[in-house]
Amino acid sequence: MMETIDPREIPILTDAVDEGDRAFGFFDLKAVHAAVVTDTLKLADSLLHQAVKDIEATVFECVFDQLRARLPELVDRVLRENAATSGLVTRDPEPAGIGSDAGPEDSSA
Repeated sequence: MMETIDPREIPILTDAVDEGDRAFGFFDLKAVHAAVVTDTLKLADSLLHQAVKDIEATVFECVFDQLRARLPELVDRVLRENAATSGLVTRDPEPAGIGSDAGPEDSSA
């Protein structure tokens, strides 16, 4: 029968074992160090690339929303400016049936 281990009884290492490049007699310290560094750099690279993609998506959405909101005013302004330089009427258009755009006035009434 297996002995139940109390999780509160964590073994504590009091003696360090170091045999040149090998720690604890079964790890190649340089190989472990290189593996940890390599895997850490790969993970950091992957996380940064994903973060950049997320940021790009967020910025694109923000810019597109601003463009959608501001484009109608920009088009109106450019059309008014172009009409002014062409000598065309620059007043805001009136609804149909009101003003001089409704057709000739009958002054004989």
